Amino acid sequence: MKRYMVEITDDALADMEKLYHYIAFTLLSPENAMGQYNRIADEILKLDMFPERFRIMDSEPEHSKGIRRMLVDNYSVFYVVREEKVIVTNVLYSASDIEKRLKSSEETRSWLRWNKKDEG
Repeated sequence: MKRYMVEITDDALADMEKLYHYIAFTLLSPENAMGQYNRIADEILKLDMFPERFRIMDSEPEHSKGIRRMLVDNYSVFYVVREEKVIVTNVLYSASDIEKRLKSSEETRSWLRWNKKDEG
């Protein structure tokens, strides 16, 4: 059975820290914050097997770049599969404007530019 290495970008880690801080300090629920953080982290680590089980997004340029979306509770985990590696690019609250937030993410834009060079 094929296993993939899972890499979490700095941007995705920052997203997870933000969601933890929001739940812990704004909503004043540190136990729930830790539980949510751990559930997302656990699901990300499970991407080491069968990461293709989640479909590629329909929107552009995400579709042409192979960005996939995995839902974990009310959060969306975005990632790409490249050779033997799964690269998690963002973790965003699903009720937010996902496409707008993905496009505004500096690391996602950088990754998309880097990937375009790799293709061409």
